[in-house]
Amino acid sequence: MYLLAHDLGTSGNKATLFTVDGELVAARTEPYDTHYFNDNWAEQDPGDWWRAVCRSAQALLQDIDAGQIAAVALSGQMMGCLCVDRQGKPLRPSIIYCDQRADRQTERMLQQIDPAEFYRIVGHRPSPSYSIEKLAWIKEHEPRVYAKTHKMLNAKDFINFKLTGVMATDPSDASGTNALDLGTYQWSERIITAAGVDGEKLPELKQSTDVLGTVTRTAAEATGLTEGTPVVVGGGDGVCAGVGVGCTRPGVAYNYVGSSSWIALTVEKPVRDDQMRTMSWAHAVPGYLQPSGTMQTAGSALNWIKNEICKSETARAAEGGIRAYELIDRQIKTSRPGAHGLLFLPYLMGERSPRWNTKAKGAFVGLTLSHTRADLLRAVLEGITYNLEIILGIFRREIEIDSMIVIGGGARSAVWRQMMADVYNVEVHKPHYLEEATSMGAAVIAGIGAGLFEDFGVTDRFVQIEAVHTPDPATRAAYLEMMPIFEQCYHGLCDTYERLAERRA
Repeated sequence: MYLLAHDLGTSGNKATLFTVDGELVAARTEPYDTHYFNDNWAEQDPGDWWRAVCRSAQALLQDIDAGQIAAVALSGQMMGCLCVDRQGKPLRPSIIYCDQRADRQTERMLQQIDPAEFYRIVGHRPSPSYSIEKLAWIKEHEPRVYAKTHKMLNAKDFINFKLTGVMATDPSDASGTNALDLGTYQWSERIITAAGVDGEKLPELKQSTDVLGTVTRTAAEATGLTEGTPVVVGGGDGVCAGVGVGCTRPGVAYNYVGSSSWIALTVEKPVRDDQMRTMSWAHAVPGYLQPSGTMQTAGSALNWIKNEICKSETARAAEGGIRAYELIDRQIKTSRPGAHGLLFLPYLMGERSPRWNTKAKGAFVGLTLSHTRADLLRAVLEGITYNLEIILGIFRREIEIDSMIVIGGGARSAVWRQMMADVYNVEVHKPHYLEEATSMGAAVIAGIGAGLFEDFGVTDRFVQIEAVHTPDPATRAAYLEMMPIFEQCYHGLCDTYERLAERRA
């Protein structure tokens, strides 16, 4: 028997096939585009999600009997806003998590509710990043779309509907709407009222491990699945990634490094920051929460410098049949820790944790004629890692953290993993599956929903640690000198960010 998982990410859908023993049988990624515009707006076509799911499923099912699929579950990008009508037809492109257009709607919410009360109820601060604020923007700017909206869905919820004909969400994705009361695990009337939207447009709530429905005949024809295959609700990608690395009980922390990056852990009680820099999500594991801090542009900042500054490395990598990032890592090794006094502020699309500043911008600070390309590349990785260290420091005020599991595409880099160990001052663990961890979490959820696994303890058989990096005291000392300057640079540029934003208005 097999478990089929789909992970709807920023750049594409990754379909993975696992055995019930946790062995990865096959994986297939189908890319799709993101439309970035108006400085900090970002949208995707939900039709692209469905086409990617269909193509990837068909590819995986070519060599196996589809009747051997015990269950299907999805993880997906969170904090989106897809408006659909009663038939489930999208009314406009989906506004995705990194979109920051809803500044004014967020400000108006804060006129209706105290920020501290908001944070206490939902575990998040009001921000344009979240779904309820985006829906308020649609109500104001696209009233015809809003009037026709039957439900607001996230990415995995839309695909679940396409598979089963049922519209619903789970607590983890509901957390990403900024409208779920973490005290009751129900939609918060207080927040909905403050946002000025219709609560009936929010989907029904189900547990991540509930069977949502079964694959319809139409969906079976499109995907190659067998009609009647159980579809389990699944969860948001951040929470599924936690499940996939065994972060399902207190004492385990992990760092995902993809287009965005976050640090997360599992707790029984909320972890609140007096400055509201971190957030708490409902976990896929009932009764637990997953506090985290997410930055906007981590891997995407590295990808930007690869595309714009490292064109020669990209060309040489293509000729040599290797990844351009391997050549970038080789250059970074030639620059010493601290990048010869060069700093990079990784705020290429505003910032969530720990800044919560939609107007923040990226910057190289300290640049001189003596700096090399290697210094620029090292500074980019260091700037991302410094930003994540600030998030980690917030959690350390309440929770002891001495090790970190690192996953995502960025975790492929041994150079970056060692940098994380030195900056975070913890052991950094690399598991066997890096980019499949989120899918593995969805597969575990599918197995529990289908009755194949008793509980989330099964993740112990799925997670295998392949490499461990320990902090180097000398390198750690160099970073301790740079990190306060990094913090000072951000705050020193805040007025500049405001003035630049005024020029763009």
